[in-house]
Amino acid sequence: MRIISYNVNGIRAAISKGFIEWLQHSNPDIICLQEIKATEDQVPYLDIEMAGYPYQYYFPATKKGYSGVAILSKVKPNNVVFGTGIEHMDFEGRNLRVDFDELSVMSLYLPSGTNIDRLSHKFMFMDDFQNYINELKKEIPNLVICGDYNICHKAIDIHDPIRNANVSGFLPQERNWLDQFMKNGFIDSFRFFNDQPDNYSWWSYRAGARGNNKGWRIDYCLVSETLKEKLKRAYILPEAKHSDHCPVVVEIE
Repeated sequence: MRIISYNVNGIRAAISKGFIEWLQHSNPDIICLQEIKATEDQVPYLDIEMAGYPYQYYFPATKKGYSGVAILSKVKPNNVVFGTGIEHMDFEGRNLRVDFDELSVMSLYLPSGTNIDRLSHKFMFMDDFQNYINELKKEIPNLVICGDYNICHKAIDIHDPIRNANVSGFLPQERNWLDQFMKNGFIDSFRFFNDQPDNYSWWSYRAGARGNNKGWRIDYCLVSETLKEKLKRAYILPEAKHSDHCPVVVEIE
């Protein structure tokens, strides 16, 4: 099973840049999207179905043109769960899960901490999400949590760790939370296969950051330890340019 995670920064904008043609060519079994910024009726459902994805699930934010996650699948899941049941998470459309026989796949869009208020919201979200996953794992041990975590884990995951040390997304508290989250039973699939620097998944639109590869790796496919033996490959696709993020991929037997 090949799973892609992609923050599209507006699915309609991404489609105007060739996203559907790219999807057809990439041909994953499942793609988890974040920041779709659209409701289901604003998405060309039939075009996506024609590209090979008849099973489409959208969980938009209450606020128009903001946040929202989706999962597109070639295979029909046994079960679909929209949200977490935690209100402050769900009204912003940040979590969607599909369950299959062997594993469950989640699309996650963790808030960014753009200002003090949003940073405190982000920390609340992180704590509540950890508790939610702790409970969920008892019921569903084989989890793949794909998404934009809005956190760089280690210095290797950011182009300028010194200058960004006090910037949200690389704060010690955020990095520590992600570290503990992984230590609670998840594998960073990309780092499982690749220990090299200069691998990023997001670049600022400012100052030619992408052309100079001044990026951050904030998008992850985290895989339950229980699936460790089934991990085949994990990689990043920086050549896909429909967004300020690029897709990240994991392949599981």
